[in-house]
Amino acid sequence: MSVYLDTSAFCAIVDSSDANHQTAAATWQRLLRDKEELWTSSFALTETLALFHNRLGTDVVRRFVDDNLPVVRIHWVEQVMYATALGAMLAIPGKGGPSLTDCAGLEVMRLLRTRRVFAYDQHYADLGLDVLG
Repeated sequence: MSVYLDTSAFCAIVDSSDANHQTAAATWQRLLRDKEELWTSSFALTETLALFHNRLGTDVVRRFVDDNLPVVRIHWVEQVMYATALGAMLAIPGKGGPSLTDCAGLEVMRLLRTRRVFAYDQHYADLGLDVLG
């Protein structure tokens, strides 16, 4: 079964100072043990790598790419999906809704026909998705 991985899950898995690190590490190990099909979007990957580089440094980026990323499939967001995700983000007024990266992830989940997401962002639960972590 497919699981979409959000930036918040990647951060919690890798950063031992993250408040969700212990549960994220356990969830990550369970997903690997159960041979779940793991997916992310190119937008979430870019966001994750930028955050790691800025907060934790190049060595952490390299370890993440070498140790974690090989088991994750990446859906490369193209122009049509980008436009759909942007439209979804702009349809929600105000602040604090799903970001462009999150909306792209939701499109990937729709494409994969999965409602399972490994994340620590409340809006996934608010949307009624099966949130792991």
